[in-house]
Amino acid sequence: MFGRWGAPVATQVLKRLPVNIRPLLGIGKQQNPKAMGLFLKAYCLLHQKTGRQDYLDRAGELCRWLLDHPSRGYSGMGWGYPFPWASSIEYKEAWMPTSVATAVAASGLHDYHTLTGSLEARQALTEAARFVDRHLPATEYPEGISFAYSPISRNATYNASLHAAEILAMAGSASGTRDPRIENAIRFVLSRQKADGSWFYSYDPQKNSERRQIDFHQGFILVSLDNLLRLTGLMEEEISRAIVRGLAFYRNVQFTSEGRSHWRIPKKFPVDIHHQSQGIITFNRLDHYASGEGYAEFAGTIASWTITHMQHPNGFFYYRKYRTGGNHIPFMRWGQAWMMLALSELLKTEKLTKTGTGGTPETHREPHA
Repeated sequence: MFGRWGAPVATQVLKRLPVNIRPLLGIGKQQNPKAMGLFLKAYCLLHQKTGRQDYLDRAGELCRWLLDHPSRGYSGMGWGYPFPWASSIEYKEAWMPTSVATAVAASGLHDYHTLTGSLEARQALTEAARFVDRHLPATEYPEGISFAYSPISRNATYNASLHAAEILAMAGSASGTRDPRIENAIRFVLSRQKADGSWFYSYDPQKNSERRQIDFHQGFILVSLDNLLRLTGLMEEEISRAIVRGLAFYRNVQFTSEGRSHWRIPKKFPVDIHHQSQGIITFNRLDHYASGEGYAEFAGTIASWTITHMQHPNGFFYYRKYRTGGNHIPFMRWGQAWMMLALSELLKTEKLTKTGTGGTPETHREPHA
């Protein structure tokens, strides 16, 4: 009845409603592999910081869950969302594995392998790389290659392609090998950076045009480039220059001085919890690229603003804040998992206790699972 727009419109309507009507529509709660990967990373960090056995035990449970719940019907191991979802150009069935969900799950498994030496987690990384080999097409361009977002995707989505390269790099780091496609994927994304340091969202080769969307994906790209540099040692000068420029744009254009993110440049609202959490992670991890800029301290500032304005007294974080009012639904994969990882990052580097602009004593809270 509504053609190709029916499913994506329905998805966006459900995301924007301030009340959760999913139970009325028969949509039940499910465990999402991407959220499980994020929680696994957070518990690994918390164990590193505190040495607490219960954190390590919880990480082991999450590792086992991911090993037991890859998407079925694909070679290797890939992970997707437990629900169907759509954009205006393609429809993805429930559990269709993607580069993004697989990379987040693989990153959690990589952290667990590094922490414990788990052979099962290491083997899963090899299997995740096999999924990339068999099911994610790599399109060649004059500047390099771009891995597909999913087995059916054709556009070049920059952060998704780097996520696929990260999967190959994590598998190679565990096995002592290196896939030559990683460098070509990095080169393509670097070639798409704008003079001001930003990236758009994707490139459509059929239309020879880019999707002009600048939001939290900027942080994804920056962190992925740093991960790839640390895992492979490739292109250190080129990647470092790109990260320095990208961080400056991310800090000066996409966030206010008090730590509130803008939505999609140039739109300033709503404030999305995904953007807040990614800002904390990005500036905290990448402070060493421009330490004189105080990026790690700014990560604490973002956390302070977020805790003050977007955290419920019970501990969960709101989905979005508008100029007036907001959407307070506590989405697990979109908000809670990302914020737990972000605050765990700050705890590990001891930045969470620094209040920053607008900080309150609430910044001393431990992350809530």
